[in-house]
Amino acid sequence: MWLFRLFFLYLRNVSRRRVTMRRIWSIIPRKFRRRSIAVSLTIVIRALLNAVGIAALLPILYIILDAESVRSNPLLGKIYSVLGFTSEHNFAIAVAVSVVLFIVAKCLLNLLLYRVERDYIFALYRHLSRNLYIDYFNRGLQFIKQSNSAVLSRNVNIVCYTFVTGVLRPIATIAGEAVLFALLFTAMALYNLTTALLAAAIFAVAAWLYFRIMRRRLDLYGKRENEAQRRKYRDVTESYRGFAEIEINNAFASRLASFDEQMATIISVGRKNATAATLPHIFTEVGLALAMALLVVLCAESGSSDLKMLFGIFAISALRLLPSIRAIMASWTALRYNRYTIDIIGELPESDHTERDSSTERINFQREIEVRNLSFRFDDAESDTLHNLSLTINRGEKVAITGRSGAGKTTLLNLLLGLYTPSSGEILIDGRRLDASAHRRWQNSIGYVSQSIFLTDSTLLENIALGQRSEHIDRERVMRAVEAASLGEFIAQLPNGLDTRIGECGALLSGGQRQRIGIARAIYKEADILFFDEATSSLDNLTERDINSAIEHLSKQNSQLTIVVVSHRDSSLGYCDRTITL
Repeated sequence: MWLFRLFFLYLRNVSRRRVTMRRIWSIIPRKFRRRSIAVSLTIVIRALLNAVGIAALLPILYIILDAESVRSNPLLGKIYSVLGFTSEHNFAIAVAVSVVLFIVAKCLLNLLLYRVERDYIFALYRHLSRNLYIDYFNRGLQFIKQSNSAVLSRNVNIVCYTFVTGVLRPIATIAGEAVLFALLFTAMALYNLTTALLAAAIFAVAAWLYFRIMRRRLDLYGKRENEAQRRKYRDVTESYRGFAEIEINNAFASRLASFDEQMATIISVGRKNATAATLPHIFTEVGLALAMALLVVLCAESGSSDLKMLFGIFAISALRLLPSIRAIMASWTALRYNRYTIDIIGELPESDHTERDSSTERINFQREIEVRNLSFRFDDAESDTLHNLSLTINRGEKVAITGRSGAGKTTLLNLLLGLYTPSSGEILIDGRRLDASAHRRWQNSIGYVSQSIFLTDSTLLENIALGQRSEHIDRERVMRAVEAASLGEFIAQLPNGLDTRIGECGALLSGGQRQRIGIARAIYKEADILFFDEATSSLDNLTERDINSAIEHLSKQNSQLTIVVVSHRDSSLGYCDRTITL
């Protein structure tokens, strides 16, 4: 019965490996699958070169063991006579120099071939990281809000790199070393089958014991390390982002305790993995020592020069087999340890076409925005946030949207911005439905000022003209936007003016200055419609009045400018033509 059980376990493991390899293959984009054929060929060629490199050492071994009978060896004797040598000493020097030159040439060619594999690995990393970055962004605002940005960032920046270097590269290493092992074993078997079987048995048992002991442990280590890294990454990111609140509430100690806990897990797992990485050396060296001891006994008992030659061949082969077996075992360790990345990268869609629409075409807004029987429900909600809502906003109107907290004001605004997709109903722009095909052109036509303005750690110029490279920005147009947003006096006081860096999230600016940058950004865009989402709710009364005055001034300058304001404060709605209450 135990034989049937062993056979069943073997089949199950083979099946799992096949599933894993199919999953890895499905992750690799189609255009990279074609290139993988060339990479596979270079791996085989490199293995052949390494095998030939070992064979090139045999003449030196033969000369060392039996220098006086060089001419009696069929191959060496023929070379000796054809090249006209008269001295075994000179012949030995010539053979040694030739072997060294061949090994150098072989190594250089190996290096050139390795570049094909290296370039493939890093090109794939760039493609996967870029596509995952785009894919997360394409999933939209609801997905981003429901996810942890620190985790998404780590997946894009670190997990993709770990996948190609910790999964794909070990697979390539295992394949190359396995081919080399097969070639060496075949060569040894042709020379002496007993010795080949002895080497295979010793190394196979050593490898099997290692795989048997470490297989499940390495899977667990990799998952635990990844989870701890994600939590540590999150703790650090949130601590810096929420410095003021954490400091005032004396919360850093708890954040540090969580950091220390995750660090302890990472170190503990790292120690175990480091120990696991040394085990291949131990197993293979013990196996090699056993095999060499057995051959020494045979050579001592026999005293035959053939057995001495056999021992030399085995020694040379073993010196190359040893690192080969180690490389296979170490690569298998890395592969098991980093297997968790397969599930994360596997989230990518099968299609390679994940580029976003980056056109600058706009919708020429002329008449009205119509919301017709609109309903929306979040993915994890049991009821609608908005249900069967209908309203119309005419061009040139200044409309306020108010309501109690949770009534769906910001949700409605996100629907109007094209950031959410309605569960039912529709939004019409001049009678045309606002669907996915029209989102880019619609968003090119609108400006958006939120309660918390998004600011990059760059210059004022680059923040106002968000999305444009500094060399392409129209500075005169920026200055007009700055004056319209009442930022001119502030910028004039800065030593570098528009080229002043504002720090992470605008840390060097006041709340009112951040909001004015948001307004200037919308003006620079020359938007037809401006959306304000609680844009002044976090400001003091005086700053709020200044911001509202700036918005009112804008509306008076351009009677065709449509403004939609979401607010729960009546003081922000004085310039509005009408109010819609949810």
